[in-house]
Amino acid sequence: MRQYSADLTPPWKKPKPVPEVAADAGLVVEELSTGFCGAVIRCEKTAQGPTVTLEDRFGKHRVFPMEPRGFLLEGRPVTLVRPSRAAAPVRPSRTASGSVAVPGARARVARAGRIYVEGRHDAELVERVWGDDLRIEGVVVEYLEGIDDLPAIVAEFAPGPDARLGVLVDHLVPGSKESRIATQVTSDHALVVGHPYIDVWEAVKPSSVGIPAWPRVPRGQDWKTGVCEALGWPSNTGAAWQRILNSVHSYKDLEPPLLGRVEELIDFVTLP
Repeated sequence: MRQYSADLTPPWKKPKPVPEVAADAGLVVEELSTGFCGAVIRCEKTAQGPTVTLEDRFGKHRVFPMEPRGFLLEGRPVTLVRPSRAAAPVRPSRTASGSVAVPGARARVARAGRIYVEGRHDAELVERVWGDDLRIEGVVVEYLEGIDDLPAIVAEFAPGPDARLGVLVDHLVPGSKESRIATQVTSDHALVVGHPYIDVWEAVKPSSVGIPAWPRVPRGQDWKTGVCEALGWPSNTGAAWQRILNSVHSYKDLEPPLLGRVEELIDFVTLP
C-alpha cells in the first residue's frame, strides 16, 4: 500500500524555503512586517526566543523577534539566525550627514515626492552631505533658478498625500519677499523652509573654509563678488564655490540652521 504524507497541502501552496543568514553586527536588513530598515547591533536570547536589535539611519533602535522569513536582505526574504560565535556590538559607520551608513544598499525607486532647493550651489551642497541618505530614501532633489517661479511650480506639481513637496530657500526671514511667497504656497502637503543666510555659502562654517568669518558685503553689491574681493580670492565665483564645496566633508562643516532645515524636509517628504 502507498504511504501518504500527513501534510496534504498542495506543493504550490507551500512556502518556498528561504536562506538562513547569520545576524552579524553591521548587517543591514529590513523587518518585513513594519518596513523598519537598519543595521544589526546585537542578538540576544530571551525566554520568548532570540531577538535582534536594529539601528536605522537616524540612530533609532528597535528589537524584533528572529522569526522565520521575517526579514528582507537586499529585497529578498531571509531567516535571521544567531551568529555562530557571540560578537561584540559594532556601531555602524556614518554617512556625511551623520546617519547610519548602509553599505552596498541600492538606491530606492524614486518617490513621487520631491525636494526643491533654490540655486545650483544649494543642490550641490545638499548632495555632498545628504546624497547617500536621499538615494536610500528615494528622494529626488531639484533646484529652482529663483523663488519667483515657486507658485507656478507648486501648482503644476500638485502636491498630495502620496506626493509631498519640500522646498529650501535662501534668506527666509520675516517680512521678506521669500517669506511672503512661502506663506502663499505652504499647505498640508507642501512645506517651505529656509535658512537665514544671504547665500548658502554662509551656511558653511568659516573654520572649515579656513577663514576667520564671512565678510560683510555692502548693500547693493553682488554678495558673492564682494566676498571674493574681501577675502582676496580671484573674482571667479564658480572657482570660489568649488573651493568652499571641497572644504565640506560632513555635517560638521555646516551651520546648524541649515542642518535642521534639510533634515526637516527629508522627514516631511518620507514619513507617512
